[in-house]
Amino acid sequence: MRLKIFAMALAALAISTVMSAQSIYDIKVKDMDGKEVSLSDYKGKVLLIVNTATKCGFTPQYEELQEMYDKYKDKGLVILDFPCNQFGEQAPGDISEIHEFCTGKYNTTFPQFDKIDVNGENEDPLFAFLKSKQGFKGFGNGTQAKFMDEMMKKRDPDYASKPDIKWNFTKFLVDSKGEVVARFEPTVSMNFVSTVVSSKLY
Repeated sequence: MRLKIFAMALAALAISTVMSAQSIYDIKVKDMDGKEVSLSDYKGKVLLIVNTATKCGFTPQYEELQEMYDKYKDKGLVILDFPCNQFGEQAPGDISEIHEFCTGKYNTTFPQFDKIDVNGENEDPLFAFLKSKQGFKGFGNGTQAKFMDEMMKKRDPDYASKPDIKWNFTKFLVDSKGEVVARFEPTVSMNFVSTVVSSKLY
């Protein structure tokens, strides 16, 4: 009973944090070393915020994310990487192991933060905020999209009506004014993501 009350209190705290956050720049996150970082440090930048995993079918998107970062970082793009182990436990290990994998295999150089939850009682306030601004709009078309839709329907027939993060490599685009302007599911072509991102750069 005490555990249930504690969990409810945590959920209420996360909701109240989101409610009090008038802007994404009001939110703080933890870096790889557990130090608090204010997203206000990224004011004026275009942000692509991604929940990632190292052992997922979508993990090769790290390579395309790095290519995008190399191409547009001098034009104002910052990619923020948040590993999450909530989907198929596909982000095992601690943050140092994850970072070593990403830098070693994909030569990533964009900022990587501490592991977080993006759904549920312990969801990070950042992702609660992002979901409140951009809900789920579908997986799109194609083989991967159909597979994901069928998989999610087996777990929850009403999944599409909920704003929850559905899987690894969901991406949110925040423009230079701090507005959450787009959400891309992992099934969305990275070429399309790159085109939309480039349209928001100065």
